[in-house]
Amino acid sequence: MRCYLEGLRNATPPPAVAAPKQHFKAAPMAHRILIVDDEANHRRSLSISLRMEGYDVIEAADGEHALNTIAEQPVDIVVCDLMMPRVDGLELARRLRFAHPQTRVILMSAYHLTRAQLERAQVGEIGFLPKPYAFEQLQVQLERCTESLSTEPLAVAL
Repeated sequence: MRCYLEGLRNATPPPAVAAPKQHFKAAPMAHRILIVDDEANHRRSLSISLRMEGYDVIEAADGEHALNTIAEQPVDIVVCDLMMPRVDGLELARRLRFAHPQTRVILMSAYHLTRAQLERAQVGEIGFLPKPYAFEQLQVQLERCTESLSTEPLAVAL
């Protein structure tokens, strides 16, 4: 036994093991994003992708659920579908404009909307993403939103 313990005392330590590499990059300030979409699979996959980018993400199945969620947990950016039951994306954007003017909104839709249609809907300046879209297009919109968070409310350009 004594011989075994002597051997342990004189043994060289094992080589250091490198920490595993992160497979995602961290967002500079982990902005909180609310994904609002009645299509559960799209909402979940988008949520996973944004978490991998380092964002703090929460989900809501429709506009009404989103409004309740925002009342409890303020968010920086809302990414929502245009066509949803109960409270649609335009109505959600309109309500957020007045109740939470600092919150940025990006609408996603398979239907094309013009700036004039958005102005008539009185939703203010918001981002718009036509479906289908590449994830890189959403990243560009999110970068615009995060940059504008330090400036005046609702300064996101289409």
